[in-house]
Amino acid sequence: MKSDIEIAQSAQMKPITEVAKALEIPEDELELYGKYKAKLSDEYMDSVKDNPNGKLVLVTAINPTPAGEGKTTTTVGLGQALGRMGKKAVIALREPSLGPCFGIKGGAAGGGNAQVVPMEDLNLHFTGDFHAITSANNLLAALLDNHIQQGNQLGIDTRSVVWKRCLDMNDRALRNIVIGLGAKADGVVREDHFIITVASEIMAILCLANDMEDLKERLGKIVVAYNFNGDVVTAKDLGAVGSMAALLKDALKPNLIQTLENTPAIVHGGPFANIAHGCNSVRATKTALKIADYCITEAGFGADLGAEKFLDIKCRMAGLKPDAIVLVATVRALKYNGGIPKDQLSTENLDALKKGIVNLEKHIENLQKYDVPVVVTLNSFITDTKAETDFVKDFCINRGCNFAISEVWEKGGEGGIELAKALLDTLETKESNYHPLYKDELSLEDKIETIAKEIYGADGVNYSSTAKKQLEKLTKLGFSNMPVCIAKTQYSLSDDPTLLGRPKNFNIEVRECYVSAGAGFVVVITGQIMTMPGLPKVPAALGIDVVDGKITGLF
Repeated sequence: MKSDIEIAQSAQMKPITEVAKALEIPEDELELYGKYKAKLSDEYMDSVKDNPNGKLVLVTAINPTPAGEGKTTTTVGLGQALGRMGKKAVIALREPSLGPCFGIKGGAAGGGNAQVVPMEDLNLHFTGDFHAITSANNLLAALLDNHIQQGNQLGIDTRSVVWKRCLDMNDRALRNIVIGLGAKADGVVREDHFIITVASEIMAILCLANDMEDLKERLGKIVVAYNFNGDVVTAKDLGAVGSMAALLKDALKPNLIQTLENTPAIVHGGPFANIAHGCNSVRATKTALKIADYCITEAGFGADLGAEKFLDIKCRMAGLKPDAIVLVATVRALKYNGGIPKDQLSTENLDALKKGIVNLEKHIENLQKYDVPVVVTLNSFITDTKAETDFVKDFCINRGCNFAISEVWEKGGEGGIELAKALLDTLETKESNYHPLYKDELSLEDKIETIAKEIYGADGVNYSSTAKKQLEKLTKLGFSNMPVCIAKTQYSLSDDPTLLGRPKNFNIEVRECYVSAGAGFVVVITGQIMTMPGLPKVPAALGIDVVDGKITGLF
């Protein structure tokens, strides 16, 4: 069997101008990055803004396991299946980060015969969006430290600097550093920190901004530090907005590529869902809705993270209304949640499946709280047995969900026809009455506890003394009406990655809170989650090479 990258490299791609033509996008509205990648012009996006919206479909999943779920693969395959059925569909995805690409998770272009291409370009530098975000973030950091060095007219308390530098790489050694060492001219000595680019507020701002005007307004609101009186100091106060916007001018435009079957895919933005809000850009999603009958998008990791943030942050801010949600699971992952080791998942085990399916059950319950119809799909593996798939199917139908098997990894769009039909039936027969989980006027503590209890299944929330003080300060400063973006492990519904299935009798431990005022939400750090990941003992980077002019080992 060919690897993902071998399948991608043998794909028969169409020139991106032809892909665009099928969507009636004029060639002169494309900003080309070679033959197979392009950005959509601002003028084009403005020209379609009054078109009626197509149907918005979110793809999410159960909690990820080493057994794999295939959420992006399913998203791509579903889009390909709709295309095979003669439907006008556009896939809207996030861009991959170099962190997991060179770390342990691998790329994020789908898999098997359900991928977006060019796969190597997407997983590496692509059109330079992440470099622009990194540069804008670090320009703000440089201007901040230069301001302190040059007399500190704003009275910034160097012990209360909250803006961090960033890098799109897993590098644990940069989590906590000291800067300004050396001579007096080398800057003011202080502790500093790095986060991964996908956790940067700039990334969130880019993904939530409607246009350049909105982008600049959001950039100006970024809180970089507090002064000696305890008041906020912003990027606007530092005069940084214009130059940051200049770096982000092209990055703000969504990217158009294609799948292995030439289905259009708009790929833009890439915040992680465990430490950020986990959704692609509002501009990409809205554009897809205006130019297609079906926009198939996804949110990162499990539904407790990506889907919750899509529904409570992105949809709330952007005025989006999802028409249906596809929830991805696998028999193998459910058995893993039932306590079976990874090397025993290929053997039929209904007892383990019954124990582990409580994870799927909780995600179904959670999504139904938003009053959006749910379709459950099992990403098929050759080792799945009829008894196992029948059990899952009956389980889902008894909970009011349509159900379908997905074989897109093996068969591409053809393997997604059953899922596409189930989705279309859901869209035709069930109405979405989407609403967020909580109201804006709730206190920050009540919002955190609502998510912890309703979505994670926690008994309550414990706050560190630091987090309590931070929440009090953020409330006093007027940020309490914002939604919350909870940073939590992706591996469990709880904040303990070892608690699989459907944990009970636990509390969520909140250790830190801070405002991303430009993005428009308050970030809540729980458990042991890190905003700068580290590399594993054997990083994926060690297996990547260039052989005879071709990249190998990428995934």
